[in-house]
Amino acid sequence: MNRSKNIFKTAKKIIPGGVNSPVRAFSAVNGQPFFVKKAKNQYLYDEDGAKYIDYIGSWGAQILGHSDSRIIKTIKKTISNGITYGIPCADEVEIAKRIIKIFPSIQKIRMVNSGTEATMSAIRLARGFTGRSKILKFNGCYHGHGDSFLIKAGSGASTLGIPNSKGVPKGLAKETISVAYNDIEAVKKVIKAHKLACIIIEPIAGNMNFIRSDKRFLKKLRVLCSENKILLVFDEVMTGLRVSLGGAQEIYGVKPDLTTLGKVLGGGFPVGAFGGKSKIMDCLSPEGDVYQAGTLSGNPVAMAAGIKTIDIISKKKFFDDLCANTKYFTDSVNMIAQSKGIEMCADSEGGMFGLFFTKEKPKNYSGISKRNIHQFISFFKFMLTNGIYFAPSAYEAGFMSSKHTKKDIDRTIETIDSWITRRR
Repeated sequence: MNRSKNIFKTAKKIIPGGVNSPVRAFSAVNGQPFFVKKAKNQYLYDEDGAKYIDYIGSWGAQILGHSDSRIIKTIKKTISNGITYGIPCADEVEIAKRIIKIFPSIQKIRMVNSGTEATMSAIRLARGFTGRSKILKFNGCYHGHGDSFLIKAGSGASTLGIPNSKGVPKGLAKETISVAYNDIEAVKKVIKAHKLACIIIEPIAGNMNFIRSDKRFLKKLRVLCSENKILLVFDEVMTGLRVSLGGAQEIYGVKPDLTTLGKVLGGGFPVGAFGGKSKIMDCLSPEGDVYQAGTLSGNPVAMAAGIKTIDIISKKKFFDDLCANTKYFTDSVNMIAQSKGIEMCADSEGGMFGLFFTKEKPKNYSGISKRNIHQFISFFKFMLTNGIYFAPSAYEAGFMSSKHTKKDIDRTIETIDSWITRRR
């Protein structure tokens, strides 16, 4: 990794931490990042010529694998007509039609440029619509780096939040309350004590690894929000078009008031979106008084890539095959772990999965201990050395693409088996 090391050394002098997003620094695994030279299908190739089976796919965005020929063809054609306009184009309307057809909870949608922008905008809209300022989130759920979300729980289960990043005003932090994931009693206490604008949740969390909402918890959350005139916001930036075509809300049968989308939606390009009931979305400017804008929102290249991606993954067999491959992988991990007597387990939905170094699947953020993290670091380094790339953090989910083959998965399973054998 001499070339990657040299690039990283230079990068640290001119880029904070040497990276443009913190987890890429590999500090959570006590390592140094490799630098990608190119990516194709299910593989990454670094600057030193090493090849990796990639189980991250640009953090879930590349559901078709890297540099899919159909997407490349589409964007080449689009770019020949222009790169960005800053004025409406027909594809913005076309992608909106497709999203509304896929997600029954969405009647109107607005495109933005990232998942963070989508969640920030959804929260502002919720506050504007309800006339309330306080919001409720859940410990371990990541909704981007907006000030309202960089909040950790206070000393009690339902206390007002405190900033967990410098630069977040304490006054704003007091408008965010954070409680344990899957704890409906904590939610009830907060609702009793505060008037909330919204409750925002990842229905399947992807930033405390892959952790599911309990079905009864999510349905009760919907009821509580309806009874108390609180908007329920589903952050499906990761899960939308990934765990199933219609996201986690399709799997759970729960309709939120607002939904945020991203990643898969852009076909590999920077895209976010937020949408919901017409009466809520109509509060946005220019029709309403909640302001939101973006120079590159509805970028024609991203719209075209998104439309093509949606058309490909909308075919029924696509998710049948993707889900089968992902489940084959996680079932195999569980089988090996049980046969070898190691505390390790896995879970998946659609093309998203989690690997845990615990006896049972965690139900919330506190279910992942320091001991588990130490095991993960050993696992991560062994897998990377053997040409298999998982996220460089114990708190991140993994992703399968349609390009991963049974041969890739079997090789991965064999390597995991080797790591377990060495650990015993």
